[in-house]
Amino acid sequence: MSRSIAELLDLSGRTAVLTGGAGHVGLAIGEALIESGARVALVDLDGRALEERVAVLSQHQPKRVVAMPCDLRDEGATRRVVRDAVEQLGRLDILIHCAAYVGSTSVDGWAVPFDQQQVEAWDAAMRVNLTTAFVMVQEARSALEASGHSSVIFIASIYGIVGPDHRLYEGTPMANPAGYAASKGGLLQLTRYLATTLAPRVRVNAISPGGVWRQQPEAFRQRYEMRTPLGRMATEDDLKGAVIYLASDLSSYVTGHNLVVDGGWTAW
Repeated sequence: MSRSIAELLDLSGRTAVLTGGAGHVGLAIGEALIESGARVALVDLDGRALEERVAVLSQHQPKRVVAMPCDLRDEGATRRVVRDAVEQLGRLDILIHCAAYVGSTSVDGWAVPFDQQQVEAWDAAMRVNLTTAFVMVQEARSALEASGHSSVIFIASIYGIVGPDHRLYEGTPMANPAGYAASKGGLLQLTRYLATTLAPRVRVNAISPGGVWRQQPEAFRQRYEMRTPLGRMATEDDLKGAVIYLASDLSSYVTGHNLVVDGGWTAW
C-alpha cells in the first residue's frame, strides 16, 4: 500500500548532522528538520552562536537539538564530531554540509579583487567548503549505511554552475572570490562521485541556491533582481522545501542530483 505525502515527508525518529548550524541558512534548515520531526546536531566553529541557535530552536521543540562546536579546518576534529554526533543521537540518517567560506567571509586575501586573492585564503576555503564534505561522509559512511533512509545533502551554489557576473558588484564593497566558485563546483562533482560510490544504501544530492538577501548594497540588489526571472533575491525559507524533499522519503529515488533554487537565475 502506498504511503501518503504526510508519511513520506515525516522525519520522526530520524537524526541529522548539520554543519554551518550557527548561520542564517543553517537556522532555516534546522527549523525545517525539527519541524519535520528530526533530531539535529548543529556543528559550527562559533560555540556561543550555536548555543543561541539551540535556544531558538528548542523554544517549541525541546530536547530535539544539540550544539557541537568544531573547527572544520581540522580533519581530526571533524572526524571526532561525526563520531560524537552518532553517539549522542544514537544513529545518523541525514548529513547536511552547509558550512562555507562565502563572499562576505572576513579573511585576508579572500573577498578582494582577483589579483589580490591569496593562496592561504583559497586553501582555507577549499578545506571548509569541499574537503570537509569528503571527510564527514567518509567518517559517517557506516552509520549512514545502517540507516535505511540515509540522505546526504551538500549546499552548493549557482556559482558552482555558472560564472559570476562581475557587473553586479561594480561600485560596491562586495566581491566574488575565485575559491568560492571553484569549491562549489567541486562540491557538485563530489555529489556525483559519492552518489554512485555509496549507492544503493546512501543517497547524495546537492542544493544550489541563488543569492540570498543579506542587506546587500541597494545597487547590487537592484541589479541582481533585474537579472532574476522571479524578480527578487532568495530568502532562507526558500530553501526549506528543497531540504525536506531531499532529506525525506519523498526523494527516495533521487540521487546524484543538483536541485537549483535560484529564482530562474541560471535559466537565461
